Amino acid sequence: MIVVLKNGTPEMEITHLSDELSSWGLKVEKSVGKHKIVLGLVGNTVELDPFRVQELSPWIEQVVRVEQPFKRVSREFRHGEPSEVVVSTPNGFVPFGEHHPLVTIAGPCSVENEEMIVYTAQRVKAAGAKFLRGGAYKPRTSPYAFQGHGESALNLLIAARDATGLGIITEVMDTADLDKVAAVADIVQVGARNMQNFPLLKKVGAQDKPVFLKRGMSATIEEWLMAAEYIMAAGNPNVILCERGIRGFDRQYARNTLDLSVIPVLRSLTHLPIAIDPSHGTGKAEYVPSMAMAAIAAGTDSLMIEVHPNPAKALSDGPQSLTPERFDSLMQELAVVGKAMNRWTQKSVNNYQLPVVSGK
Repeated sequence: MIVVLKNGTPEMEITHLSDELSSWGLKVEKSVGKHKIVLGLVGNTVELDPFRVQELSPWIEQVVRVEQPFKRVSREFRHGEPSEVVVSTPNGFVPFGEHHPLVTIAGPCSVENEEMIVYTAQRVKAAGAKFLRGGAYKPRTSPYAFQGHGESALNLLIAARDATGLGIITEVMDTADLDKVAAVADIVQVGARNMQNFPLLKKVGAQDKPVFLKRGMSATIEEWLMAAEYIMAAGNPNVILCERGIRGFDRQYARNTLDLSVIPVLRSLTHLPIAIDPSHGTGKAEYVPSMAMAAIAAGTDSLMIEVHPNPAKALSDGPQSLTPERFDSLMQELAVVGKAMNRWTQKSVNNYQLPVVSGK
């Protein structure tokens, strides 16, 4: 249930209403939007009479039941207004959201060594990326595939951040590793295979780093949003939803089916920012540019793109990774679509020379 307050409601009245509603055994969450202030009521509201709430104050404009099973995640919970997730990075604050410029995240599937990750970070930053992605812990279908370097790779991500000032996004697979990952990451990623790992969702919800929640390979939209609800119910409101392709029946030509229709669907259902991962969504580097441009046209708030200095020798996901040179040209192509959609800003000029890696 939400309580919509009239414009100009005094702060003292908001505090009084919150205290009164809390005394009824409800959790009250205040949301300040562009046009309205909304009090979200969480708890046993099934038997609560909206007219009883309405009578509490003349400053209450409307009392509305949230019909969706996902409450905090629902767009109704913010009275139709989008939320934003603002991430602190060494280069400043970066906002994700419907009314902000597109945010590009780029980097390799796995952190392989310091030279490779620092070089890639410098290249993607020079092209306009705001965040570096790189896996320290990697969930793999085969137990014999490269699983990542673990904790030592987190130190390499720190080196890349120190060299570039990029924000860091990396995946957590186990609740036991969360503190180590959160100490390094500016955004903690929950991968597709862990989307319904409910103990992990509760743990990432109980810490304060923003969470990048990928859609499960066979998850419905409602299951995905309910996973986000777990995180928000644990106390963390900063969730970014990432579509990374769902399992289809024709895997001969593409790794997954990238569901771009999810963008307008999510816009109608949730206030949370939306990201698209065309690299996992297609599994082939040659398809990534088309899907990235289509995602911007459809209204995505962010793109996650895999980049590797030498995809043919990558320890994981080489076929879907772009070279730094192709990423440079792609960012110029994306700028055309991004500007047409009013979602692009001029990238800042970098004051360092691009490094040269021998044997690349």
